Amino acid sequence: MWFKNLALLRLSEPFTLSGAELEKKLEERRFRHCGSLEPLSEGWFPPLGKEHFPLVHQTGGFIMLCLQREEKILPAAAVNELVAERVAEIEEQQARAVRKKERESIRDEILHDMLPRAFSQSRRTYGYIDPRGGWLIVDSASARKAEDFVAVLRQTLDGFPVSPVSTREKPAAVMTQWLAGGALPDSITLETECELKSPEEDGGIVRCRRHDLEVPEILNHIQAGKEVIKLAFSWNDRVSLVLDESLSIKRLRFLDAIQEAAADIETGDPSARFDADFSIMSLEIDSFLPVLLSWFGGESLPVSK
Repeated sequence: MWFKNLALLRLSEPFTLSGAELEKKLEERRFRHCGSLEPLSEGWFPPLGKEHFPLVHQTGGFIMLCLQREEKILPAAAVNELVAERVAEIEEQQARAVRKKERESIRDEILHDMLPRAFSQSRRTYGYIDPRGGWLIVDSASARKAEDFVAVLRQTLDGFPVSPVSTREKPAAVMTQWLAGGALPDSITLETECELKSPEEDGGIVRCRRHDLEVPEILNHIQAGKEVIKLAFSWNDRVSLVLDESLSIKRLRFLDAIQEAAADIETGDPSARFDADFSIMSLEIDSFLPVLLSWFGGESLPVSK
């Protein structure tokens, strides 16, 4: 179980539910497959991947959860074709134009007829709660999917106050300084990818891949006013990642030192393998996050009223 992306969300209040209490609440929203007339269904699924396993998986104080979403596939082109056929038939038989409201009603009827025969597709989104550190970390490159994970968790727990992490200094400004010749943190090694954007609302964007980031060309873009909004680097030869201006982490890779540590734990049991990988991964992220925040002046916490 190795996350490939990190959406970082800060808990606004201490998380105090025990594993048993959390399991009981999640059970009320356990995943079930779509009914014949349901376009989608989402709920909690055992992180270990077997339906009879617990919905909560704990290791070292970290709590892994898995949200499963199933959605019926209704190709828009097929729906539109049937709607057009039905509309043409009515207009020909009744010698009148079909208005917008009636067309929408026809579309709803067609969708209702198609749903029971539609194929479905599923996806799982994993996230874990770090009660000690005060984090919810979701493995998602999409802000929408991370928000969906949080929304279902809030519905399940009757509230779950979290917010995006914020730092005292703007990540884009700091990363721009790094590429403009400022001192890099000792533990960072630049890789070969970045994205720069002009500050105007419709400003130009320059994307560089497999590119030396220390050449004059990059500096010229910065001197022209562009800011670094994505940057690829490795940290301490332990993780490699792309960091964006909102502190979202994408294309996260755990490097050889960590993979070797995981490989040293020999087990043929898939559950034990999951547990070992989750333990190593969560401890590594736990070590990395304070360092990450320190690069940008530390965390900006809300002012108490």
